[in-house]
Amino acid sequence: MKRHGRAHILVTDKLRSYGAAMKDIGNADKQETGRWMNNRAENSHLPFRRRERAMQRFRSMRSLQKFVAVHSSVHNHFNLERHLYSREKFKLNRTAALAEWRGLGAA
Repeated sequence: MKRHGRAHILVTDKLRSYGAAMKDIGNADKQETGRWMNNRAENSHLPFRRRERAMQRFRSMRSLQKFVAVHSSVHNHFNLERHLYSREKFKLNRTAALAEWRGLGAA
């Protein structure tokens, strides 16, 4: 705020607590709510929302952490970023990853 100055308008969604807070602060006249006005703010929160949605499937944080510890190593092993490779190179990398995975499973 020091660099850009005071805001002329504050865009929020239509949650009532925002309006009540704006009245307490004295910014009720600067608040604007509209159907799609808050899209920019909401879209910037998508990575957080995605994580929250994944966490809803787990009953506790401990079970989530146990799953993520195993899943991250497996995901990193098989996530070959297909868009960066040609089809032939992708197939070679996937075959090598599967062979290594089967070797680890057999031991």
